[in-house]
Amino acid sequence: MGASDFAKLPHIGEAVRRKEDYRFLTGSGQYTDDINLPGQRYAVFVRSPHAHATIKGIDTSRAAAMPGVARVFTGQDLVGKVNGLPCGWLITSTDGTPMKEPPHPVLAQGKVRYVGDHVALVVADTLEQARDAAEAVEVDYDVLPAVVDVREAATATPLHDIAPDNRCYKWAIGDKSAVDAVFAKAQHVTKLDLVNNRLVPNAMEPRSVVAQFNRATDEYTLYVANQNPHVERLLMTAFVLGLPEHKVRVIAPDVGGGFGSKIYLYAEDVALTWASRQLNCPLKWTADRAEAFVSDAHGRDHVTHAELALDSQGKFLALRVHTDANLGAYLSTFASAVPTILYATLLAGQYTTPQIYVEVDAWFTNTTPVDAYRGAGRPEATYVLERLASRAAWELGLPQDEIRERNFISQFPYQTPVALQYDTGDYHGALFKANALADVKGFEQRRKASEAKGLKRGIGYSSYIEACGIAPSNIAGALGARAGLFECGEVRVHPTGSVTVFTGAHSHGQGHETTFAQVVAARLGIPVENVDVVHGDTGRIPCGMGTFGSRSISVGGAAIMKALDKIEAKAKKIAAHLMEAGDGDVEFADGEFRVKGTDKKVTFGQVALTAYVPHNYPLDKLEPGLNETAFYDPTNFTFPAGTYICEVEVDPATGQVRLDRFTAVDDFGTIINPMIVEGQVHGGLVQGIGQALLEQCVYDKDTGQLMTGSFMDYTMPRADDFPSFTLDTVCTPCTHNPLGTKGCGEAGAIGSPPAVMNAVLDALRDLGVKDLDMPATPRRVWEAIQAAKP
Repeated sequence: MGASDFAKLPHIGEAVRRKEDYRFLTGSGQYTDDINLPGQRYAVFVRSPHAHATIKGIDTSRAAAMPGVARVFTGQDLVGKVNGLPCGWLITSTDGTPMKEPPHPVLAQGKVRYVGDHVALVVADTLEQARDAAEAVEVDYDVLPAVVDVREAATATPLHDIAPDNRCYKWAIGDKSAVDAVFAKAQHVTKLDLVNNRLVPNAMEPRSVVAQFNRATDEYTLYVANQNPHVERLLMTAFVLGLPEHKVRVIAPDVGGGFGSKIYLYAEDVALTWASRQLNCPLKWTADRAEAFVSDAHGRDHVTHAELALDSQGKFLALRVHTDANLGAYLSTFASAVPTILYATLLAGQYTTPQIYVEVDAWFTNTTPVDAYRGAGRPEATYVLERLASRAAWELGLPQDEIRERNFISQFPYQTPVALQYDTGDYHGALFKANALADVKGFEQRRKASEAKGLKRGIGYSSYIEACGIAPSNIAGALGARAGLFECGEVRVHPTGSVTVFTGAHSHGQGHETTFAQVVAARLGIPVENVDVVHGDTGRIPCGMGTFGSRSISVGGAAIMKALDKIEAKAKKIAAHLMEAGDGDVEFADGEFRVKGTDKKVTFGQVALTAYVPHNYPLDKLEPGLNETAFYDPTNFTFPAGTYICEVEVDPATGQVRLDRFTAVDDFGTIINPMIVEGQVHGGLVQGIGQALLEQCVYDKDTGQLMTGSFMDYTMPRADDFPSFTLDTVCTPCTHNPLGTKGCGEAGAIGSPPAVMNAVLDALRDLGVKDLDMPATPRRVWEAIQAAKP
């Protein structure tokens, strides 16, 4: 079945209400912190108060003697027994040497490298006893100078012996000499220095772990708030604990949001799993919000210089980019891939730029490790490119939409200069629709109305593209991936015709239990209510890679479709036997098997029952049952794209920015459930606009202390910060997966920051403000206005 046929099936494109919402709305969901096991004890981590220090000694005697304390573990207890945390992606530097991979101990050994680094693990009968004992652990620190700004890393005190200049790698893509030659002859060059501000993920549910060891079976069970249980198990067993993989079961129950921060293997997961065996009892740890601020992997944190070469008509000729990427104190699971494979390869955007050269220096600093956060490299690339496009338009006296239209790719497939090949798209269509929905023609009238109130109104554009469904595995492996990027799907048809689907994808807000059920119901012609979806348990599902990079429906859904192909092929043989026909003459549609050219038919339910009543068909040809498993490894990324238009009002007296209008037109290919897609876009927009206007992770430059370590200091978006969003779509189905889908979960966070910042800068142009870094807080905007005054 092709994508065009699939899109016409019943249930596809229907706004089916989410099946999973009833348990969440009635308080029946089960999150990791809801799990309590018999004999359970509680774990608390002693964390470093210093950003950089040598550990001269740790005295645990007073803590160990306190009531209820079972044990206090330090890094020394793990030496030779527990390896460090691995990085899942190898990046090779421009000189051919591998990136620097310093050890990442589960508990600090000899040195701490950021505020919040793990120093000791305290286990006690109650949480209160564990907290009291943790405060009694005495650590003798010799404080060292700290560095938090990536621009100062090269000359700072080294964090790791293996990286004396604090550089992890220098990486590049593109033809530098060819790009330099174009710039030398270009009629116009636009230059920008940009900071992509560091963010704290702040999922609704903090991370949580419950680990249990069963001495009778020599097996471990780990309940954890995680986005990809099989990857968690693989990394922990193969690289850290050296355990047989089948002896560890990882269960990710209901998970309250992740945004990338719950992809990784964290020290807490390993420490509790290992310690549960040492103490022969279940152990539980749940982060409080302050702990999450310093221990969850942060996002973004790039400093970039970018240059765009153009001709006199605004045609893009070449792009030259240098980025310094802050990795934090250690390499997190996928940290190395974010500023390289997931960033630089997207810098072609939607444009026909013939030559691109990107250079990335990645650095260690005394900050929380940085990794993928909603969009993972794609928002950073879009921010660079879309800020440049609008700046170039203003410098050349062109409208922001016109400069984009002049440079859009219009013929597909299109091979970019930075490795990727786009299979399909309609960039002009998205722009035209966004202009109409945003009423751009009426902007000038609205601008005059704002001026009459003493306010400045600006309009900003962003035409983004992203690469979703990270794949294929062989190419990703050649680029440094240390794991496969396939997905699995198992479909079990029960004798009554109801179906259970087991998927390696993981749902933590995306609505898989509904969307995947719609896919199966549409294909088999059965009610959506007759399909259950199981995920998040390595003991029940085949090996899969989890949910990240907007891959679930395009990769996980495609695996399910392949399993359904097998089921249909077998079911046709059974139906043919029942109707005394050849299986080649049997058609299947709308839940019925028919013999071509006749009125003979049997329902899917009849065939399902027959599959479990073997005397109704010859056993020498078919086995009983109607269950199938399939794996799907895509041949390419999918490429969602779209145009976003933002309008803001700025009060020049206070610097206050008010978001007045926001229009988003996206191309997600085939849409299974428009209601769920709309919700995903809304969430992404809120996070992206939050970065542009409100959120910033700030460290004290001298001490390395996190200054924005709570919701009192780190500004989270609220509902009244936003207008009603205007959303729509265009559709060019993906050409290389059977559903035609492209992925939607990250788009809003990718396209919105440059749209907002371009709008703010457009509003401030006649005040002389040339540039501004995110977030555009009132103080920052006001100071920029004052600095621009003659």
